[in-house]
Amino acid sequence: MATVLITGGTGLIGKALTKALVANNYRVIILTREKPASSGDARVSYARWDIGTQYIETEAIGRADHIIHLAGANVGEKRWTEKRKKEIVDSRVKSSALLVKAIREIPNHIRTVVSASAIGWYGPDPEAAPRPFTESDPPADDFLGQTCRQWEASITPVAQAGKRLVKIRTGIVLSKEGGALKEFEKPLHAGIAAILGNGRQVISWIQIDDLVRIYIAAIENEKMEGAYNAVAPQPVSNKTFVTALARAKKRFYLPVHVPAFALRLVLGEMSIEVLKSTTVSSEKIRATGFVFQYPGLPELESFLKAG
Repeated sequence: MATVLITGGTGLIGKALTKALVANNYRVIILTREKPASSGDARVSYARWDIGTQYIETEAIGRADHIIHLAGANVGEKRWTEKRKKEIVDSRVKSSALLVKAIREIPNHIRTVVSASAIGWYGPDPEAAPRPFTESDPPADDFLGQTCRQWEASITPVAQAGKRLVKIRTGIVLSKEGGALKEFEKPLHAGIAAILGNGRQVISWIQIDDLVRIYIAAIENEKMEGAYNAVAPQPVSNKTFVTALARAKKRFYLPVHVPAFALRLVLGEMSIEVLKSTTVSSEKIRATGFVFQYPGLPELESFLKAG
């Protein structure tokens, strides 16, 4: 039974991934600053790490066969002040630096490191000759593009240490347990389908079960290496998604366009991201043999209706 060490294991994706790994006969070690006494499952344990002091439990590194690196401050949680932007970058770069240091200095048999990244790597869809972004495209010059560039660069030295490195550039994750989907649902409680800006901006999304399966595939498929986009094959516009969500919830709703200027007042610089159209290709991950359970809007609506 192989052991997977997870950073960011207490977050939305980390919890779903831990559950799936256990179901697939893996042991899991979750790195955390506050170590609980027990997980309630013998296959899940905890180990201490502290990014600020660059401390990590030696035994955790020694026991791991694979590392999945999810740690990073929530990009959408707070307004992007200069202080917050530094926290977003540091949480990613410094956590990667700690893992790199540990892998170099602590005897280990780690075979694979799978690191989270994001489609924030890409900028807005080009107006001239638009096409889906692929993994070979360079990072954007904006805040998220450069954050992703630093994020990916910070974990790259593990490859130089002889570990197979896979980077997962994740789209908008849809889960009923929280995250973006809950934010989209909030206006529906008041009977409003909130369409952001003109609503034509493309959302490159992924259902959380598919995302978790991609992480497991990255561990198990030894041919996978480098960056992969984790997005559903069929992206949708903001308007299409919001109205599909309203239909799935069987709520009376009025479609209301939230003007771009209002979003800028409320969100500041972050409004760029909710108004940005980013069409991202999933061709590379599908070429590995990965099959999406939720490739497009019909499957997504079924997911939204269920439960």
